[in-house]
Amino acid sequence: MQADQAVPKPLVTTATTWHTGHIRRNLTGIVLHILLSVGAVAMVLPFVWMVSTSFKELAQVFVYPPEWIPDPFVWENYPKAMTAVPFGRWFLNSLVIAVLVTVGQLLTCSLAGFTFARMRFPGRNVLFLIYLGTMMIPHHVTIIPIFVMMNALGLVNTFWPLIIPGLASAWGTFLFRQFFLTLPQELEDAAKIDGSSFFRIYTQIFMPLAKPVLATLGVFTFMGSWNDFLGPLIFLQSKDLKTLTIGLLQFRADFQGMGNWPVMMAGVVISVLPVLIAFVIGQKYFVRGIALTGIKG
Repeated sequence: MQADQAVPKPLVTTATTWHTGHIRRNLTGIVLHILLSVGAVAMVLPFVWMVSTSFKELAQVFVYPPEWIPDPFVWENYPKAMTAVPFGRWFLNSLVIAVLVTVGQLLTCSLAGFTFARMRFPGRNVLFLIYLGTMMIPHHVTIIPIFVMMNALGLVNTFWPLIIPGLASAWGTFLFRQFFLTLPQELEDAAKIDGSSFFRIYTQIFMPLAKPVLATLGVFTFMGSWNDFLGPLIFLQSKDLKTLTIGLLQFRADFQGMGNWPVMMAGVVISVLPVLIAFVIGQKYFVRGIALTGIKG
């Protein structure tokens, strides 16, 4: 045997090293699962308390320790929430605004993202960076200029100040651009050889493949518009034009003092349902859309 020949490591040492690494990975996984479980419970508990409170009597709300299962179940809180204030009207207002903003943003962002990803024109990258730079401007900074413009146009106390500014989004454009960049160039070249126009390539080839991004942006946009509080507070004055986020505060005025919390929680539960439905519908594509939009820059 040559002197410089490497001496093979004993199999026992190799097995011990593998066993130690396997144990370490298992312990890491257990710790991560425990931390995630604790975080999940912390996030779910307020929602569970909200649903539980919506079925309680007012005297049960502040009982300590909390009673998670109402006894008895007060089903009348939900009809009271619907009739104490014009709840149905506010629900419809929120739904109309959220749907119009979502549909408009999906249309404009997909067109802009396709343009930045597939069209070649001078200053394309510079224009895209400038557009992305608008994401650095806080929304609260733009409220006053938007109010001044909408007031000059006579649109204050209408839904338009809540719809028009939300029809475009730099973040949504970024999502679509990143996704369209991942699609092979051969798809576009084959369509051009067949005589397809720019708009036909967009509608019949690229958009059917963009379902994950459509679902992702749609869910986020709908949630953001549905939960918007500052916009309706500033632009809407009439009681019939209020959205749910503003209208739910009417419970405090109607029931005085601390309010009838079970009835208020019943209204909040109803207001959360559209967001949950939107997420359930789009969850099939949600995670996939987040992953695909970051593959290629």
